[in-house]
Amino acid sequence: MAEVLPRRPATPGDIAERDIDTDDEESSEDEDQELDTTAEQHAEGKDLQGIPWERLHFTRDQYRETRLGSYNNYTNLEQQTAEGQRQLDKLFAECGEPTRTGLWYHFHRNSRAVHATVVHFQLRNLVWATSSHDVYVMLDSAINHWNPLSRKLTRVMNLQGQVGAPGGKVQVSTMAAGCGLLAAGGFTGELAVQSTTSNRPMSIVKVTENENGITNGIDIFQARGSGPHIVASNNDAVLRVYDASTAALKCVSQVECPWAINFAAVQPGGSCLTAAVGDAPEARLLDWRTGKKVADLVGHFDYSFAAAWHPEGNLLATGNQDMTARVWDVRNTGVGSLAVLKGRMGAVRSLRFSPSGAHLAAAEPADFLTLYDVAGGFQEAQEINLFGEIAGTAFSPDGERLFIAIADLTYSSLLEYHLSEKLRWVWIWLIKAKAPAFRGLHSKFAHPFMFAANSRAPQPC
Repeated sequence: MAEVLPRRPATPGDIAERDIDTDDEESSEDEDQELDTTAEQHAEGKDLQGIPWERLHFTRDQYRETRLGSYNNYTNLEQQTAEGQRQLDKLFAECGEPTRTGLWYHFHRNSRAVHATVVHFQLRNLVWATSSHDVYVMLDSAINHWNPLSRKLTRVMNLQGQVGAPGGKVQVSTMAAGCGLLAAGGFTGELAVQSTTSNRPMSIVKVTENENGITNGIDIFQARGSGPHIVASNNDAVLRVYDASTAALKCVSQVECPWAINFAAVQPGGSCLTAAVGDAPEARLLDWRTGKKVADLVGHFDYSFAAAWHPEGNLLATGNQDMTARVWDVRNTGVGSLAVLKGRMGAVRSLRFSPSGAHLAAAEPADFLTLYDVAGGFQEAQEINLFGEIAGTAFSPDGERLFIAIADLTYSSLLEYHLSEKLRWVWIWLIKAKAPAFRGLHSKFAHPFMFAANSRAPQPC
């Protein structure tokens, strides 16, 4: 991972601070709610982030064009040579342009009381949801819990005042929540874990003493025949798996890779198959118990920072600084990627499949999150167009909510989208009908991607 932080482009929040008179006092919770935007207000013309375009010197559309023309996507590998440009031109030619007509998730509310920060510009896994009413967002050296129903914000993990940590606090670089656990990674190799369902005390371990051992990514999964486990991806090129079933975190596996690991995710369903991405164009499939390499997935042109498994376990999505996400069928790794999805403005830094597997969310560093229709072969998309740095995105486990955290000097907030009522009833019917019945009933209508997603892959353990 690069250590150089590029200059952040100006957002309307920066300009608003200069051009609009603001009160010097900090806003109260009531004032934050007054600044919120609801679905009703947005339908009546209010900007979904509350940006007062009428008081600025340009319209929203004008500023969007300016951003698209001036944003510089960060890359680590040299793309400025003639050969590098030819490679990029070839890559973008592979990307089919989806129709951006999807309306699967509808804007519900923008909550200005929820603030987020991005500490490292390449790491954007800083929001997670464990239910529709339990959302966790990173702010500075702490993690806050947000309940959209009660509209209550609570600090639940405070990593300030940690003895031995630089500056007396753990500088949070990444986080994850799931399996009843909340975990945070630190800039100097820390891993902090606490329960979300009990009063079990927080555990903090230093996973590496490497001076460049930043914890880049965390994945929480349920190991077969055991309790919750945590995968820590670190800049020292080592993937570590911890048994987190007790407060005493126990390292049960260490796997070395030839490059710094930026994110790793374990295949759903109790498998040992793990996808790791990092400071290399290829992604690696490996067995986390034995450390054995299963395959390398070749196609990207720069470093990757995102990976996500389809819930059925056969499709894997990877996100790269070459401004694309690729989708792979892990049962047939030799044929290349099934789909290449191009970002609108920058790298694909965060990926999430919806719990139903129907949609893939791809978040860029700023301004754009795109939802793709999986069963339709990624040919249709819904584009969520905003302004500001995207700290992360998360679906609720029931798939009915989509959350997007925005980090901005003025307009930091949490966007909440709801699954359309029509699709909601479709998913309820599918759950009741069971997947095999659904596949049989719709086999002659479904796209091949549906079959790829719903046929289980061989599992290495």
